[in-house]
Amino acid sequence: MDDTLRPLARSLREAPVVDRDGYEYFVHGVTDGVPPIEPDVLRAVADGIRERVDMDAIDTIVAPEAMGIHHATALSLATDTPFVVVRKRSYGFEDEVAVHQETSYGESELHLNGVEAGDRVLLVDDVFSSGGTIRAVYAALEEADAELVDVVVVLRRTDTDPPELPVTVTSLLEVRIEEGAVVVE
Repeated sequence: MDDTLRPLARSLREAPVVDRDGYEYFVHGVTDGVPPIEPDVLRAVADGIRERVDMDAIDTIVAPEAMGIHHATALSLATDTPFVVVRKRSYGFEDEVAVHQETSYGESELHLNGVEAGDRVLLVDDVFSSGGTIRAVYAALEEADAELVDVVVVLRRTDTDPPELPVTVTSLLEVRIEEGAVVVE
């Protein structure tokens, strides 16, 4: 692990694990906004993404509501790249793209606005587990005729079956839950 991500790894080892209908879910500032996200952790996330993505090739950062927002905000401020939030509610705009999202612990509708045809997009999210959010946002970006340049997640769960996706997903850290605790790989 590179030194940039040490604050993130340290904080993950202290995260509590809860049961959500048979799915072991860890609670962390990066994934839930609880407990508070320390600035050094958020900075580590933004720096880790910048080390892995050519931000000069990106026009717009796209982040799904809610837990991708703070990562996109930190990255946007660090790179002067605008970002768009894929929302869980419709605004009814003419070019709005609606897609269905299914994850390991729920499902909802997502709505993409503010991305134009030809925009070069970086998709940023908190955790890659089932792939449901990435799959849904990918479909929305395709429908908007945007170019998905890269997908980066802060954490990849390795204790779940990796889903088939039409895109490559880069993660900053890989984690699993073992005996009720988060293990950083």
